[in-house]
Amino acid sequence: MMVKKKKKPKQGKPELMIGGQAVIEGVMMRTKDKYAVAVRHPSGKIVIKKQKHISLTKKHNLLGLPFIRGIIILVETMILGFKALTFSANQGLHDKKEEIGTLELIITFIISIIFALVLFKFIPLMVATLLKNKLAGSNFLFNLIDGLSKFTILILYILAISLIKDVKRLFRYHGAEHKTVYCYEGNKKLTVKNVKKESKAHPRCGTTFILVVLFLSILFYLLIPFETSFWLKLLIRILFLPLIAGISYEWIKLSSKHPKKLHSKILIAPGLLVQSLTTREPNDKQIEVAIKALKGVVKE
Repeated sequence: MMVKKKKKPKQGKPELMIGGQAVIEGVMMRTKDKYAVAVRHPSGKIVIKKQKHISLTKKHNLLGLPFIRGIIILVETMILGFKALTFSANQGLHDKKEEIGTLELIITFIISIIFALVLFKFIPLMVATLLKNKLAGSNFLFNLIDGLSKFTILILYILAISLIKDVKRLFRYHGAEHKTVYCYEGNKKLTVKNVKKESKAHPRCGTTFILVVLFLSILFYLLIPFETSFWLKLLIRILFLPLIAGISYEWIKLSSKHPKKLHSKILIAPGLLVQSLTTREPNDKQIEVAIKALKGVVKE
């Protein structure tokens, strides 16, 4: 009797946690061991930079522990993001002498951190403090006002910068980044036609991360006594940030593993809504750049 051999199931692509970021006239894509930045040069050609990058969380077991790894990855993501932005900005400069160097990068990084702390820590806390006498000693209401102030500032900030022509293009590349990652994760061939069909909102987006941090901060700041002085509250809030960031990372990581579960949809829903402000539908040329970046870090 002849026995038919069972056909081996078709293997899909290896599971990769792909991260990305829109840059000036381009997209950065990142996997666990490398990243690539693809940029549309003023001449029309696509310039790409590929580089190996292994996270410290993979090199040191302690740094790879839950809640700790989120903090490390957040810092690494910020550093890689600034490097990618610098590379993309330099592609638009005709004179090599004008290129942004390491010193300029460090200064920009520091200014950006200070700006973010003032905008999303100092001002919201000041608003809540000014209304403190009307809250009847309610720590929850105090922190709720602080959180709502942050959310309002975030939305107004996004709406304001979205009026800038270059930022509108950046948001289109942001949409191209998400669509391309979705196409790859769906085991579809990376073509402009296939990518265009995908959603421009992705659960692992940094926008979602920011909103999770914002929500968790309201809960964590309840631990700070109501009568604590303004400057001490501000300091404690800043010191709490790494812990909140670490928990937020685990939150999003868990949600992305089970995207169809009800609890996951609830957790990421606010982030997906806000992404409607930070992403735009890309054109074919922008999608081509995003595909080039993704192909720089994965094998089809």
